[in-house]
Amino acid sequence: MKVLTITAENFEKEVLQAKKPVLLDFWASWCGPCRMLSPVVDEIAEENDTFIVGKVNVDEQGELAQSFGIMSIPTLIVFRDGKPVRQSLGVQPKEAILEMLN
Repeated sequence: MKVLTITAENFEKEVLQAKKPVLLDFWASWCGPCRMLSPVVDEIAEENDTFIVGKVNVDEQGELAQSFGIMSIPTLIVFRDGKPVRQSLGVQPKEAILEMLN
């Protein structure tokens, strides 16, 4: 499954109303650790169809990032039934991200 670009406009449909768990990656293009984490998130999206993977560019979607108190990036948040249930900060190994989703 491909990674979705999540914006304020599609957040409700793609995240809050999702029938599957959702992994959101809050990132920015200037962020070195975000660039390190991005291929891992992409790989997880391609290998799994049991959950949805989306990315939120904090520079373009500042209000959305602010609504979740994102103070540092990269930040990953897992949503289930429209609610944030797990969160991690910084670069994480693939295994740790998959564990967050289970």
